[in-house]
Parts: sequence; structure tokens; C-alpha cells
Amino acid sequence: MPPPTRLYLVRHGQSDGNAEGRFGGHGPTPLSDLGRRQAETTAKYLANEGIRHIYSSDLPRAIETARPLAELLSLPVHATPAFRERHIGVLEGLTFDESREKHPKDYYALVNRNVDHVISGGESYRHLLRRATAKLNDIIRLHQGERIAVFSHTGAICFLTLYLMGAIHSGTKSTPWIVTSNCGVGRFEIRNRRNIRVLAINDTRHLADITGNDSFAAR
Repeated sequence: MPPPTRLYLVRHGQSDGNAEGRFGGHGPTPLSDLGRRQAETTAKYLANEGIRHIYSSDLPRAIETARPLAELLSLPVHATPAFRERHIGVLEGLTFDESREKHPKDYYALVNRNVDHVISGGESYRHLLRRATAKLNDIIRLHQGERIAVFSHTGAICFLTLYLMGAIHSGTKSTPWIVTSNCGVGRFEIRNRRNIRVLAINDTRHLADITGNDSFAAR
């Protein structure tokens, strides 16, 4: 029997938008000073895991987070729009309060995890799920039995985790929210599509000296 594939889903470090409590979406917001420290600490934490392939959302905050691990392991970062955060259209760059006031229909559909609601000028969670899982499945097939790190965003990681757990399907209308803190790590052991072990969700132990037990999860 071949060895299982090990998958690490890693959220990006704190961005400037996170620090201000704003929705990031597809925006180019970079990491904050704290986010860069989180990325460096996460790289050291993962450096001995035997990771052989690094993939990332192509948004700056995700690539910046992936880069320190790639440099430690002398590996390239394969950036792809498939692992971007949900495109949140008119909500991008707004605070939670601003979103609720200016675009209440879109805001409440988002926070209630209405899977099929398409945000004005953006996409639905269903769209996010389809593009992210299609790419993930390709990567798992390509690197079967190896160890893979994917750097992404809180919404994308939430829905990838639901997918890997078999907790979402074509008839799903709304979902729970799985929190992933900045630089939180999810670990999965994959033998086949019907044999997946969830080893950890939102592991932030490596960040205790930097952010304590903070679970801030703004988009």
C-alpha cells in the first residue's frame, strides 16, 4: 500500500486589511508587520514536516506567507488563482459595519454562509468551492503519497476542509464556519477520497509567543 498523502492547509499571516477589520476578498492587501513575523515562525514550524511541494493563492498576502517556507526548503511556490479567497465584489475593502450598512443583503448572505448566493460583483461560496476543490484534487493526484502545503485564506480553507470531511454536497444550502486564524494550520492524511483523516484544524501552537490565543479570523 502506498504511503498516504499529507496535506497542510495554511492560512496567510495577518494582513493590513485584517488588522483594520476589513474584508480582503481578491484585494492586493499585503501582510502587516505581525503577519510577516507569523509567516517566519510558521515556516520554521513546518520546515521539518517533509513537505515537498508548496502551492499558494496568487494574492500577495498568501504568497508572502508561503515564501519563508519555500526559502527554507529551497522549493518553488506554485501560485494559482484557484486558491484565492472568495471574490466578495462590492464588500471588498469594507469593514463589517460598513458592509452591513451599505449592502445588507450581500452581508447577511455571507455571514450566514448561504452557499449559492452570488455577491454583487463577486461570486458565491459554491463558485469558490468548485475552483478550489478542482485544483486540490489535481494536486493530490499529481503528488500522491507526498507532503503538500497549500497557503490560502480563511474562507477557502473553511470550504476545502468541509469538502475533505464530506460535510458539503450539491444539496447543501448553508454551512457552519470553520475558523482558521492567521497562520493557523490544518493537517490531513489522505489515502483515497473515502479514506481521509483530519489530524488538526487551526493549529496555532507555534504562534503562542507572538499572538497568544488570538483567533482573529477576518477575511
